Amino acid sequence: MKLGFAVILLSAIMLAVPSFASEGDHSEVFHECLDSCAVFVCDHEREHNMPYTLRVMQWSCVDNCKYECMMMDVDRDLEAVSSGSDGVHIKQYYGKWPFHRFLGMQEPASVVFSLMNLWGHINGGLYLLRRLRPDHPMYQYYFWYVMYGVNAWVWSAVFHMRDKPKTEMLDYFSAALTILYSLYVAVIRLFRLYQPARLHLQQPASYGTRRPSWLPPQHVLRQLWGALCILLYLAHVIYLSVIPRFDYSYNVIANLVVGVLHNLLWLSYSFPFFPFQRFEFKPQSYIPEYGWKPAALAIGMTLATSLELWDFPPWGFVIDAHSLWHLATVPLTWWWYRFLAEDAMDSGWASGRSKGMLE
Repeated sequence: MKLGFAVILLSAIMLAVPSFASEGDHSEVFHECLDSCAVFVCDHEREHNMPYTLRVMQWSCVDNCKYECMMMDVDRDLEAVSSGSDGVHIKQYYGKWPFHRFLGMQEPASVVFSLMNLWGHINGGLYLLRRLRPDHPMYQYYFWYVMYGVNAWVWSAVFHMRDKPKTEMLDYFSAALTILYSLYVAVIRLFRLYQPARLHLQQPASYGTRRPSWLPPQHVLRQLWGALCILLYLAHVIYLSVIPRFDYSYNVIANLVVGVLHNLLWLSYSFPFFPFQRFEFKPQSYIPEYGWKPAALAIGMTLATSLELWDFPPWGFVIDAHSLWHLATVPLTWWWYRFLAEDAMDSGWASGRSKGMLE
């Protein structure tokens, strides 16, 4: 299942990598229309006569010509398909399927589903944080986890509204930050590198695990791990910012590696032979009732991601596989926050004298 997850995720994301030479880009009808529109329509006066919604969404006259000519070519292909012509099908343009825009938004369904994920992070994050005291060892990590998740889905919505170089960069960099920070938090939680809080008033000798003498102190490991993540993220952003052409393949592989590591760590939480001690004040053999949830959520995310493999022309030129993927992650986000809350409120975080600190 682990290997299958990696293969599905890699294949799915590779399908989303923009192509620099799509079939529609070579359509003679499309190029004739585009050339005529650029010459006879795109004058200074025409720019100001464009609808307000298009101007707000920063559509230039040339951008609008590309959209209008694309949809004209699509209508021509639809007529040919309906008349029974062989070898005619809906084409991609500039690496993407054609979509009907709405209020100037290029991919309205993906915008709506991104906003639903945004609400999922806000609602789920509030559910989690309201159940934790500010002095809980994981509170500060989960607070920024929520913030980075909200930021990522804001820029996902903006990018699907208008695919521009700046919105693309902000979407990709925000997503990379969220994925890397998720791995950072997973390591902090599962390797128990968090700052001990007042919840830890006494350490039962029978449950304690002896740290190897060669390991640096806990706070040193935490700082080194944080510094490594910061350096990796800065190197990632700087590399993709300075190269002449955005390296989509590298971006896919980098996020894939981090995402798979994150999921494997949380998958191990559900295993009976969990290699770590889940809670400081519980024996290593302790498995909470909700211990199966990380594995179930990982499987659910794998199935959701596999929707990207189902690449097809958008239904009604509105719903495509990528938008369905965003839709499928909405309930998974809510359930994930519920699991984090259950894990954070487990009695294993506190000794007998300090269990009231969790309430």
